Amino acid sequence: MFAVVDIAGQQFKVLENQKLYVPQLKAEPNAEVTFDNVLMLGDDNSTKVGTPTIQGAKVQAKVLEQLRDEKVIVFKKKRRISYRRKNGHRQYLTRIEVTKIS
Repeated sequence: MFAVVDIAGQQFKVLENQKLYVPQLKAEPNAEVTFDNVLMLGDDNSTKVGTPTIQGAKVQAKVLEQLRDEKVIVFKKKRRISYRRKNGHRQYLTRIEVTKIS
């Protein structure tokens, strides 16, 4: 069984026992979180699409760790006028494991 879930404004296709990285959630490691914005449920035989969400559907997950992604370099340049700017940032992420889709 799979589900398409809206987590922090982004859509993720999740399966049970799957581990994935999502934008930072305000939860401690080993905490249980529940996502109610389930947009689609499906299995081998049928698929159910919400309008916009499916009432009563939930995805439960366990927070594994809070971490930061690799550094992304942002470089801006305009030719012939000595304009160069170099910036970088690291995105905050949360690693979760989906425990139950209901």
